[in-house]
Amino acid sequence: MMLLPAITLTLWSAGWIVLGRIRRPGCDVSKQSITGGRLSIIIPARNEEHNLPKLLSSITTQSVQPCEIIVVDDLSTDGTAEVARQSGARIIRSQPLPEGWRGKTWACHQGAQAATGDWLLFLDADTWFEPEGLRRVLAEFQEAGGGVLSLAPHHAVRRFHEQFSAFFNLVMLAGTGAFTLLGDRLAPRGLLGQFLLIERSAYQRVGGHEAVKGRILENFWLAEQLRAEGVPLRCRSGRGVFSFRMYPQGWREVVEGWTKGFASGAGQTPLPILLLVIAWMIGLMTAPLGLAFAAKPLPWLAAYGLCVAQVWQMLRGVGTFHWSAALFFPVPLIFYFVVFARSVRRSRNKQTVVWKGRQIHAD
Repeated sequence: MMLLPAITLTLWSAGWIVLGRIRRPGCDVSKQSITGGRLSIIIPARNEEHNLPKLLSSITTQSVQPCEIIVVDDLSTDGTAEVARQSGARIIRSQPLPEGWRGKTWACHQGAQAATGDWLLFLDADTWFEPEGLRRVLAEFQEAGGGVLSLAPHHAVRRFHEQFSAFFNLVMLAGTGAFTLLGDRLAPRGLLGQFLLIERSAYQRVGGHEAVKGRILENFWLAEQLRAEGVPLRCRSGRGVFSFRMYPQGWREVVEGWTKGFASGAGQTPLPILLLVIAWMIGLMTAPLGLAFAAKPLPWLAAYGLCVAQVWQMLRGVGTFHWSAALFFPVPLIFYFVVFARSVRRSRNKQTVVWKGRQIHAD
């Protein structure tokens, strides 16, 4: 029975369609005059005293410097403001959260209002630039003619539980529609929330973060507003340029973090891409099931090997995952299914999760 393995490989190939080009910024910085004098960096921060030093240090050691670094202290209860002040950043103490706003969108909104640059770069506090990363980012932005550039930070995976974010990272990239085999010929349908570089004029034209004030995955909703206004969008991988650690504190943080908005992100994914992702995941799960239960396991062993090779190639594009995450990929994939189902249930029932000390509804 070779038909079922053949069908499995057909479904497996859908993964190459949606994640066939995980590209990082590729401009030749030596051929461009690059300056950060028009750039304001805005960092929303709530209880980020442990993360901020690495990010701020990575910015201040770049060969290209922004005109200002603004840290919006989102009513932190730790030493966030003092850490930012010691690094030379401009501190804005957030006003109380208004009704209908999320904490991050409110902080970004206040930072944008205070910024003076023509270009606004919104960064999450748990990220950092690699050496010469900012120069490469600005070169890519200038080559694109401005508009919007969003990066998927390269995931620095250091602890065992962080390996289980593997498929969340991959599906997050796939959901933007920016990493398909068509490359830039297919306009992104979403943006990555950890890094958003945008021209002030475009930001103001769509109403900025106020237009998406109640959203957790504000990046996806903001992309919709920008596309409607004809603003060019570009997404890239941050490999070798821009990195982060996601949910390093433990299992609870991983589960709560991905629960809070992942179902909503799936709802914003274009239907053709969503169907391709589903087909791909069916193919990935069919291979180990066939290997475990088929009377003739050899074809299924070959199919499983191809799945391992594909997942490993993709994971190298999104983070420093261990090879075992690919070899035993059904385990993090099942974890993905469980947490995704939890996100769907909480979203439908309007249940809350605790995030950074706040009770928030799953988006």
